[in-house]
Amino acid sequence: MKNATLLGAASVVGIALLSGCQTAPATITVENAWAKSAESGMTGVFADLTNPSSSDLTVVSGSTPAAAMVELHEVAGGVMQEKESGFLVPAGDTHTLMPGADHIMLMGLSETLLAGDTVTVTLTLDNGESVEFEAEIRDYQGANEEYVGDGNQHQMGQE
Repeated sequence: MKNATLLGAASVVGIALLSGCQTAPATITVENAWAKSAESGMTGVFADLTNPSSSDLTVVSGSTPAAAMVELHEVAGGVMQEKESGFLVPAGDTHTLMPGADHIMLMGLSETLLAGDTVTVTLTLDNGESVEFEAEIRDYQGANEEYVGDGNQHQMGQE
């Protein structure tokens, strides 16, 4: 009877411990992050967003102390525009942000972004989590944007 009581007590403790265990929320990792240098105005941030979890995740917004506004952008048919649906990062996969394609746009820069410095960016996911990362500032001359139109769409130019 004593062994049965001990076994029963151990089972209750084991169940209590298991019920207290929670799986860490799904999140993304950010690698190879960099931003185009800029003295003022706006610039782009690029990186590899990897989702090691078993659930799809979507980046829905961003923020940085270096800019008044952050938008998620895509380039379709040579036109850069806000990607209101965000960046889908499929489970177990990587979504690459690059010049001339999906990228993070920092608008209304509050500071000069000089090559060799870093900028802190925070991304918010559809599950409510935030992911903060540092992007290295680099001189980059490609994918030069020509900003025309209503402010929501911009024509991509080439030098």
